[in-house]
Amino acid sequence: IDFKGVNMVINYDLPTSAVEYIHRIGRTGRAGHTGKAVTFFTEDDKPLLRSIASVIQRAGCPVPDYIKHLPRLQSKQKKKFIKKPLTRESICTTPQCFLKKAKRKMKATAEKVKEKKKEDKNPSKLQPVSKS
Repeated sequence: IDFKGVNMVINYDLPTSAVEYIHRIGRTGRAGHTGKAVTFFTEDDKPLLRSIASVIQRAGCPVPDYIKHLPRLQSKQKKKFIKKPLTRESICTTPQCFLKKAKRKMKATAEKVKEKKKEDKNPSKLQPVSKS
């Protein structure tokens, strides 16, 4: 799929291989265009960093020294990461203020529904009088 106008890719989780990394960030560089890629990583991702860093370095981009000096993964470890990637907590990109506002709105709606059901169960004793 080619999305025109993509000039930045943000990876919220580190890809498990250099090939997957290239595939993800390739969305920014279609047809000779340039773009940026930002990738977040945790301490648990460190074993995967070196292979991705070498790809970045070969492309002519700067790589921090501490990443270059990380130990290489053995092939068994690579296969393990590819078969079973790290599990992570879900990431929420919605600001907390919006989540709280939505929660209040849902609560108010639920209370209205509850009141409506209560009224339906206990109709008022006054009945309209029909004229004949």
